[in-house]
Amino acid sequence: MPATLPPAPGAEYEKYLKSGEFRLQSCSACGKQIFYPRTLCPYCGSVALEWRAASGRGIVYSTTTVRQKPERGGDYNISVIELAEGARMLSRVEGIPAADVRIGMPVEAVIGEANGAALVLFHRAEH
Repeated sequence: MPATLPPAPGAEYEKYLKSGEFRLQSCSACGKQIFYPRTLCPYCGSVALEWRAASGRGIVYSTTTVRQKPERGGDYNISVIELAEGARMLSRVEGIPAADVRIGMPVEAVIGEANGAALVLFHRAEH
Protein backbone atom coordinates (compact mmCIF):
# COMPACT_ATOMS: atom_id res chain seq x y z
CA MET A 1 0.00 0.00 0.00
CA PRO A 2 1.57 3.35 -1.04
CA ALA A 3 2.22 5.98 1.61
CA THR A 4 -0.16 8.94 1.72
CA LEU A 5 1.62 12.23 1.16
CA PRO A 6 0.72 15.21 3.34
CA PRO A 7 -1.02 18.13 1.62
CA ALA A 8 1.30 20.55 -0.15
CA PRO A 9 2.03 23.59 2.08
CA GLY A 10 0.61 26.02 -0.48
CA ALA A 11 -2.63 24.03 -0.69
CA GLU A 12 -2.94 24.07 3.11
CA TYR A 13 -2.41 27.85 3.16
CA GLU A 14 -5.09 28.35 0.48
CA LYS A 15 -7.49 26.05 2.36
CA TYR A 16 -7.14 28.23 5.48
CA LEU A 17 -7.68 31.42 3.47
CA LYS A 18 -10.80 30.02 1.80
CA SER A 19 -12.21 29.26 5.26
CA GLY A 20 -11.50 32.86 6.38
CA GLU A 21 -8.35 32.14 8.39
CA PHE A 22 -4.94 33.80 7.92
CA ARG A 23 -2.32 31.37 9.21
CA LEU A 24 1.46 31.20 9.06
CA GLN A 25 3.78 28.28 9.50
CA SER A 26 5.87 28.29 12.65
CA CYS A 27 9.01 26.20 13.15
CA SER A 28 8.93 24.24 16.41
CA ALA A 29 12.73 23.84 16.31
CA CYS A 30 13.86 27.49 15.95
CA GLY A 31 10.63 29.41 16.63
CA LYS A 32 10.67 31.43 13.39
CA GLN A 33 7.49 32.31 11.49
CA ILE A 34 7.62 31.37 7.85
CA PHE A 35 6.07 32.77 4.71
CA TYR A 36 5.69 31.51 1.90
CA PRO A 37 4.53 28.02 3.00
CA ARG A 38 7.26 25.40 2.78
CA THR A 39 8.05 21.80 3.67
CA LEU A 40 11.31 22.70 5.46
CA CYS A 41 12.22 25.63 7.69
CA PRO A 42 14.45 27.94 5.59
CA TYR A 43 16.28 29.03 8.76
CA CYS A 44 17.23 25.70 10.38
CA GLY A 45 16.09 22.98 7.96
CA SER A 46 13.62 21.38 10.37
CA VAL A 47 10.48 19.64 9.12
CA ALA A 48 8.71 20.42 12.42
CA LEU A 49 6.40 23.08 11.00
CA GLU A 50 2.94 23.83 12.32
CA TRP A 51 0.20 26.26 11.31
CA ARG A 52 -0.65 29.08 13.71
CA ALA A 53 -3.17 31.91 13.44
CA ALA A 54 -1.52 35.16 12.34
CA SER A 55 -2.37 38.40 14.13
CA GLY A 56 -2.84 40.18 10.81
CA ARG A 57 -0.90 43.20 12.10
CA GLY A 58 2.15 44.52 10.31
CA ILE A 59 3.96 47.48 8.82
CA VAL A 60 4.79 48.41 5.25
CA TYR A 61 8.45 47.42 4.82
CA SER A 62 8.72 48.63 1.22
CA THR A 63 6.31 49.74 -1.49
CA THR A 64 6.06 50.82 -5.10
CA THR A 65 3.25 52.23 -7.22
CA VAL A 66 2.33 50.50 -10.45
CA ARG A 67 0.94 53.02 -12.94
CA GLN A 68 -2.00 52.05 -15.14
CA LYS A 69 -4.48 53.92 -17.25
CA PRO A 70 -7.82 54.48 -15.47
CA GLU A 71 -9.63 52.24 -17.97
CA ARG A 72 -7.32 49.39 -16.90
CA GLY A 73 -8.08 49.88 -13.20
CA GLY A 74 -5.81 52.80 -12.34
CA ASP A 75 -2.71 52.89 -10.17
CA TYR A 76 -2.12 50.30 -7.47
CA ASN A 77 0.66 49.51 -5.04
CA ILE A 78 2.74 46.43 -4.45
CA SER A 79 4.13 46.30 -0.93
CA VAL A 80 6.29 44.07 1.22
CA ILE A 81 4.56 43.78 4.58
CA GLU A 82 6.55 42.87 7.67
CA LEU A 83 4.12 40.97 9.85
CA ALA A 84 4.12 41.34 13.65
CA GLU A 85 5.20 37.68 13.78
CA GLY A 86 8.40 38.51 11.87
CA ALA A 87 7.69 37.03 8.43
CA ARG A 88 7.48 39.28 5.36
CA MET A 89 5.02 38.89 2.52
CA LEU A 90 4.31 40.57 -0.80
CA SER A 91 0.79 42.02 -1.02
CA ARG A 92 -1.17 45.24 -1.60
CA VAL A 93 -2.49 47.95 0.69
CA GLU A 94 -6.03 48.80 -0.38
CA GLY A 95 -8.56 51.43 0.60
CA ILE A 96 -6.22 54.40 0.08
CA PRO A 97 -4.59 55.88 -3.04
CA ALA A 98 -1.51 53.92 -4.10
CA ALA A 99 0.72 57.00 -3.76
CA ASP A 100 -0.34 57.39 -0.09
CA VAL A 101 1.12 54.04 1.01
CA ARG A 102 4.24 54.77 3.09
CA ILE A 103 7.09 52.74 4.52
CA GLY A 104 6.47 52.19 8.25
CA MET A 105 2.68 52.56 7.90
CA PRO A 106 0.83 50.20 10.25
CA VAL A 107 -1.51 47.84 8.40
CA GLU A 108 -4.00 45.08 9.14
CA ALA A 109 -4.73 42.00 7.04
CA VAL A 110 -8.03 41.21 5.36
CA ILE A 111 -8.80 38.17 3.27
CA GLY A 112 -9.87 39.22 -0.20
CA GLU A 113 -10.36 37.57 -3.55
CA ALA A 114 -8.93 37.98 -7.04
CA ASN A 115 -9.80 35.82 -10.04
CA GLY A 116 -11.60 33.34 -7.79
CA ALA A 117 -8.63 32.82 -5.44
CA ALA A 118 -8.47 33.92 -1.80
CA LEU A 119 -5.55 36.18 -0.90
CA VAL A 120 -4.28 38.34 1.94
CA LEU A 121 -4.56 42.08 1.39
CA PHE A 122 -3.96 44.91 3.84
CA HIS A 123 -5.71 48.10 4.94
CA ARG A 124 -4.19 50.99 6.84
CA ALA A 125 -4.50 50.25 10.56
CA GLU A 126 -6.48 52.66 12.71
CA HIS A 127 -3.82 53.15 15.42
